Amino acid sequence: MTETYPRRLRPKERELLEFVLPAGSPGYGEYRAHIAKMVVLGEGRRGPGNVVLGNEGDVPDISSPLPPVIAYGVVETTRDMFTITVRECVGDQIDVEIVSSRGEEIPDHFEEKRRWTYSTWKPREISPASHSAVREVRINETLVLAIAEKDKRLWLHDAARAMNHLIPITNYYNELMLHKAIRDPKVALKSNLLFDELAKYSDEDLRSAFVAYNRVHKKVDLKVEVSSPPETGMKTIVSRLLGKDRKPEP
Repeated sequence: MTETYPRRLRPKERELLEFVLPAGSPGYGEYRAHIAKMVVLGEGRRGPGNVVLGNEGDVPDISSPLPPVIAYGVVETTRDMFTITVRECVGDQIDVEIVSSRGEEIPDHFEEKRRWTYSTWKPREISPASHSAVREVRINETLVLAIAEKDKRLWLHDAARAMNHLIPITNYYNELMLHKAIRDPKVALKSNLLFDELAKYSDEDLRSAFVAYNRVHKKVDLKVEVSSPPETGMKTIVSRLLGKDRKPEP
């Protein structure tokens, strides 16, 4: 179907976006309010199902780096699976994706089997995706780092805003390797080992890595940070191994 832009969100699109942006959350509530006033400006850069929301008359920004993911969920139907992704609002524009696993358009009606989102997760709960245990690492009084081994996902729970920020594994793992001074490429360059070998790392290891990660790829304001030891010759070597400049977030 050929689209004409700008256009209004379709009812099904709005319903799916609001599903991953719970109304009871102060943080996600702000996004619901923004989206209620926005139109679909045009297609995004990631293919079918990716569009940019903004104010009527604006031009969609598809050249700047993609903002971080602030909400993610899945709807499973009897014949397909839809993933819903909402990215951080930048320049009064929000990049969203509602994507079919079959590459098809999202129908207005379908027989639903189940749906889940990371947006509603709270500490001491299982993973909404896999119903498996989640390791929790307390960062401070309002922030918890959640790591789901089975999902191979990690996110930051912000109790003050009732939001869960998904964290790309690669940059976080790089900071963990620097903290632990691990320079073996068979370990340091394989970020998925975090989930396979999670028990090897203490809460303090995981917390320190997040604090260092947050300095470079800021997710939240941290009032109290753990102190970092001065850089040593070993750490300098590891920095060169992982790259002097951290990678930008996807």
